Amino acid sequence: MGFFDKLKVGLEKTRKGLTEKIEQLIVGYADIDDEFLDDLEAILLTADVGVKTTAQLLSDVRAGIKNKQIQSPEELKPFLQEKISTILISGETAEPEVQPPMVIMVVGVNGVGKTTTIGKLGNYYREQGKTVMLAAGDTFRAAAIEQLEIWGDRIGAEVVKHTEGSDPAAVVFDAVQSAKARKVDVLIIDTAGRLHTKSNLMEELKKIYRIINRELPGAPHSTLLVLDATTGQNAVNQAKLFGEAAAVSGLVLTKLDGTAKGGVVIAIKSELNVPVRWIGIGEGVQDLRPFDPAEFSQALFAD
Repeated sequence: MGFFDKLKVGLEKTRKGLTEKIEQLIVGYADIDDEFLDDLEAILLTADVGVKTTAQLLSDVRAGIKNKQIQSPEELKPFLQEKISTILISGETAEPEVQPPMVIMVVGVNGVGKTTTIGKLGNYYREQGKTVMLAAGDTFRAAAIEQLEIWGDRIGAEVVKHTEGSDPAAVVFDAVQSAKARKVDVLIIDTAGRLHTKSNLMEELKKIYRIINRELPGAPHSTLLVLDATTGQNAVNQAKLFGEAAAVSGLVLTKLDGTAKGGVVIAIKSELNVPVRWIGIGEGVQDLRPFDPAEFSQALFAD
């Protein structure tokens, strides 16, 4: 099964909660009236498209009716698909090409699949023929270090680690030095998802940033925030929180196959204007792939 087919299957719950309900709505009405628009609003909110984005889409629909772009309920679905595609595609830029080592810092709260995402990311780059090194910067959980080591063995990537409870910044320092000395193509750094207070966590991330940039000017080249799509609007709140502390350059949305809340992709893109770089639609090592906005929209509205 190709990735697009996997994406279609993975988005099945969201599609049932969004596009199939829109189709049922269309069948139930002969005209687009206020009641129709109220029902459409409820569908969009239930799919976790978000209050702000839902209001924007409804405004677009009303304008479309006024401009006669939408003259019947049947014309609503292609109209919405086009508007959602526009939201997802707007402002998209490719990741910058950098001289090795390319340093990717991965942030996010515990439980979103951060370490697994790092392993799958590493595997993706290994499949591209690149050498990969992993840094176990989450020293507050022994399980995080062990999990990263398992992934390192699995994908053939060296793991730089210290003992549990050691200074994360020291691990990162060693990893950057090692990556430079060994001419590694990609260095992926894990970070803690939880400290005793929010300010502690954010200060820790800023400290790691400073050390990476001091040892390799211009790095980290990418800071990816991992979000669990099943948490819906909570994922948007997490993105706002981390955005205040870390210069998040892209998002990774995991577990899209396990939720009817896949509309959160649209909400995040619309509200935060941070590009979604990767999506996870399964448990397999190859089920994390670069996000293609047009492909996502096509799969979301596929019959």
